[in-house]
Amino acid sequence: MQLPSQLNQISRDTRPLLQHYHDIRIVSESYIAPLSDADATVQSMEDASPAKWHMGHVTWFFETVILREYSKGYQPFEDTFHYLFNSYYEALGARQPRPLRGMLTRPSLEKVMVYRSYVDEHMKRFLETDQSVEIAGLVELGLNHEQQHQELLLTDILHLFAQNPLKPAYKEPEPLAYDKDMELASGWTGFDGGVLKFGASDEGFAFDCERPVHKALVNPFKLANGPVTNRQWLEFVQDGGYHNPLLWLSDGWAKCQAEDWTAPLYWEKRDSEWWVMTLRGMQHVDLDAPVCHISYYEADAFATWADKRLPFEHELELAAHEADIKGNFASSGRLRSAPVKHTGSIAGLYGDVWEWTGTSFSPYPKFKAESGVVGEYNGKFMSGQQVLRGGSCATSEGHMRPTYRNFWHPEKRWQFTGLRLAEDV
Repeated sequence: MQLPSQLNQISRDTRPLLQHYHDIRIVSESYIAPLSDADATVQSMEDASPAKWHMGHVTWFFETVILREYSKGYQPFEDTFHYLFNSYYEALGARQPRPLRGMLTRPSLEKVMVYRSYVDEHMKRFLETDQSVEIAGLVELGLNHEQQHQELLLTDILHLFAQNPLKPAYKEPEPLAYDKDMELASGWTGFDGGVLKFGASDEGFAFDCERPVHKALVNPFKLANGPVTNRQWLEFVQDGGYHNPLLWLSDGWAKCQAEDWTAPLYWEKRDSEWWVMTLRGMQHVDLDAPVCHISYYEADAFATWADKRLPFEHELELAAHEADIKGNFASSGRLRSAPVKHTGSIAGLYGDVWEWTGTSFSPYPKFKAESGVVGEYNGKFMSGQQVLRGGSCATSEGHMRPTYRNFWHPEKRWQFTGLRLAEDV
């Protein structure tokens, strides 16, 4: 397998490669530790995957992309796993259909973890002898891929537990210990715009869809200093926002009607009070926390109701680069255990919710998908989806960079998604 050109420039982590590999793999194991075999096997909907499958898939990636191709004499753990844990790599052959991943009652979670240990041991031996730029680039891609699945594992577990009438808590149910004295972000910040450069440079790791660097025109605009809160969203609800077709895009209104949306996903009214299902079980809706688990359609309807608009992705990237200078953006810490600490170019508008943009997910100018298996990573999904920017309470902090492009179908709600308002100047 020839290394894609986008991986020739890798970020040199201060930790040795093996230590970096171990650190990220152990995080996944900590995420799955609270789960029973049943928890890890059930699939709550077609879009979600069982936790056990996530653990098998990220292990399959290292086995398939690195060990099978580069480690001389490597013997796969079990041939059937190549079918069970492939996700969407058509070039690698048939696979278990995504909607049927929950039918994999076998192998057990225990055996999947044995598989994981087997691959980890072989990766350790292999990396002790080969840490070429080519191999290091593929390992880094695999580790970033695993961090994406760590986030998906949490979102899928939340959706699964929300279907259980017992509403079990994945984590301890006490409220988050955020800084109650921290003032909520308010007001607006203006940006002059211009013909500016966007996208990830060739230095350091980035996914293929973040490149190449290109120029784009950004008109002057203002951006809200904080994401929309639950308090603001309740005003939208109480004003009949979910019942006014004039606020909605046509497809969004049809979805709202068909699925009887009346509030964000996981919200539930009990004795005139709003509650929400979280990874810590059922909690009172925190009115000052960013609204979460809303679709693009809901975000767009809210922006129309507020007489504002959703920001475009280049506007949020510009804001991310300038945030440290302007100092007007900060994560609330109300959704994760503490506000994200930002250094360097990582901007403080990250850390609460993924923020919907008004930009469809499409290739940057001169984007070209790589050849081979790695070329199937993002390019094939550049149709019918919206870009999200920033990073959520479930996102690895290393992924919260100004150029990161997340993307989802506009009707999806189970991810940690919210919005920030923008307006033209």
